[in-house]
Amino acid sequence: MKAVVQRVTDARVEVDNETVGEIGPGLVILLGVHHDDTEKEARWLADKCANLRIFRDQQQRMNRSVQDIGGEIMVVSQFTLYGDCAKGRRPSFVEAAPPEISDPLYQLFSQVIQDTTGLKVATGIFAADMRVSLTNDGPVTIILEKNA
Repeated sequence: MKAVVQRVTDARVEVDNETVGEIGPGLVILLGVHHDDTEKEARWLADKCANLRIFRDQQQRMNRSVQDIGGEIMVVSQFTLYGDCAKGRRPSFVEAAPPEISDPLYQLFSQVIQDTTGLKVATGIFAADMRVSLTNDGPVTIILEKNA
């Protein structure tokens, strides 16, 4: 399982020109699910994201979590995080989990973040053609990965 975590001032996800999720200051998490992932990886990565200290403290050091600042979180499924471009010019997605594996793990990941933090958690729509808009704060972007 792989997550691209971005510290944001605001973010929005749209499907068919309709806003389906929106947050203020907090985190946008783009989540890719590997075909070998299980609930164990989803729970571990959700906890890691929820407690990641990438927000500034009084001394301007990245020392606070999204929970510490009372922020909001948006989780968006993104199978293309497992795109392999090593050969040729077209990415291969054989490492990405099929929907019957990735959708339940995406839902579990989002629910664990909600339960762990008690914060607002917005999501996209699984497998939809989405438009994600965000303002990266810093910019701060962290890539986290948990292998099966």
